[in-house]
Amino acid sequence: MLLKELPRARVLMEHKHNHSRHHSYNGKNFIILPIIFCVLINLICYLMLAPSLSAFVSVGSLFFSDAQKDFSKDFNNIFVPVSEPSNTDSQAQQSAETIKISEITFPKYNEQFGELIIKDCQIDAKLFFGDGDIPLNNGVGIYGGSAIPGYGKTILVAGHNNTYFNGLKYAQVGQQIKIRTSYGNFVYEITDIQIKESTDTSAYDLSADSENLILYTCYPFDELGLTSKRCFVYAKPVSNLEIDKNN
Repeated sequence: MLLKELPRARVLMEHKHNHSRHHSYNGKNFIILPIIFCVLINLICYLMLAPSLSAFVSVGSLFFSDAQKDFSKDFNNIFVPVSEPSNTDSQAQQSAETIKISEITFPKYNEQFGELIIKDCQIDAKLFFGDGDIPLNNGVGIYGGSAIPGYGKTILVAGHNNTYFNGLKYAQVGQQIKIRTSYGNFVYEITDIQIKESTDTSAYDLSADSENLILYTCYPFDELGLTSKRCFVYAKPVSNLEIDKNN
């Protein structure tokens, strides 16, 4: 009788062993799968929010850190101011002069080559070529796909709404914008101010064959991080040098 029950006992033991192993696998899955799920969810959230979070962090560090920020070691400055006539009114009325392109030292990306001043808006900022972190943490920057002053094309200048371009909230038609560079000084007059979506490419024309200045920043002015709207300030030349591209 005992011999007949041996196979049955073996089956019961194997079943018990399999059940224990199955229970062990279920226990591991119960722990591992939620961990994997949480990691994936956090990774997806980070990828989606990283651009706005980095903007919050950089702006927050500027405003709430006790340490004084010094980015000067991060960029090269080729700006050497050009003297101006004492009578600025007569300068604004004089005819445009010409400067040879061979006499200009073109700025490289992330280099400061001038300054942008709007006295009525309390703006006095370093002007860079490029609109990445280094230019916008230290001043305002010309978009690399646009032109420099005097070249006879669109000049598209970006700045942060919470720092160097916060003063654009005081901009009005008729105010003057002064740009000083190593090769000459330029004056523009504000002709229009518009609030548009950040995706609206009709806000500027980089293929224009006449010089025009466009300043832009995130809108509203005092909101932290990236926003869905932009404030565009449009200006025309008043008294400018012209770059002779043939010499």
